[in-house]
Amino acid sequence: MLSTNKFALLAFATFVAFQAPAHAEDAVVAKVGNLEIHQSELDLAVANLDPQLAQLPDDQKKVAALSAAIDVKLLAADAITEKLDQTDEFKKRMQYLSDRELHNAYFKKHVVDTVTPDEIKARYDKEVAALPKQEEVHARHILVKTEDEAKEIIKQLDAGKDFAELAKEKSTDPNKSEGGDLGYFSRGRMVKEFEDAAFALEKGTYSKTPVKTDFGYHVIKVEDKRDAPPPPFDQVQDQVRQLVMRDKYLALLNQAKTSAKIEISDETLRKGYDQANKQPEPGSEPPVQPAPQQ
Repeated sequence: MLSTNKFALLAFATFVAFQAPAHAEDAVVAKVGNLEIHQSELDLAVANLDPQLAQLPDDQKKVAALSAAIDVKLLAADAITEKLDQTDEFKKRMQYLSDRELHNAYFKKHVVDTVTPDEIKARYDKEVAALPKQEEVHARHILVKTEDEAKEIIKQLDAGKDFAELAKEKSTDPNKSEGGDLGYFSRGRMVKEFEDAAFALEKGTYSKTPVKTDFGYHVIKVEDKRDAPPPPFDQVQDQVRQLVMRDKYLALLNQAKTSAKIEISDETLRKGYDQANKQPEPGSEPPVQPAPQQ
């Protein structure tokens, strides 16, 4: 749904990964000597737990995060005593971390906090309008082991027998109790022989010759045909919101790049950067696909 470059996507994902819940009151939750650990620090510790620990129940997760925060405070104090915070290596890393957090703060202010419900709905409507038409059929089938059995069923249908009742009586498929009802499906979801036969039938008709597949012999009835409906807005609202955010993020990046000269001395890195940041052709990415409908 979204045209994006590799670096923008990576930075976007990094921002999401390092968010922590906000608290109106930054209460003190623990003290380590004269040092305090605030709720905001605990929230950050929870958000950055090891993935295995992140699966723990909330109460255990908070204990694990608090333990980690206390450990950090203890050794950080010792590190300051040894003046490790004054080394060039530490300062470079802190500069990088500072830049990343400023990037995240700017992202939140100009992207996350600016997305409106109207923008999300408008993007959804745009994507729905761009979806290619995809035909679906609503079919029933009766599955039997032999061609002769299938031919006999077709004769009974020709004589006026009800398809659903015959399916319940004769079919070997597990869905026989539903009268062989397969619901709606689009191309690519059934075996080719079955699919070709189903899509060739008109609405309300059944196959006049048995359809052979690896499962046996089928008699197929098409109950309805339609264009596949789009996914309901409520089902994809969060996904669309992410896409709106990415659009805004890319716009910010493009604006920033036009006002700054970027020079990369290493030729291999420069070519890689240019390729990774190459803007795709409009419409080169596939639109969101509708969810299967039943």
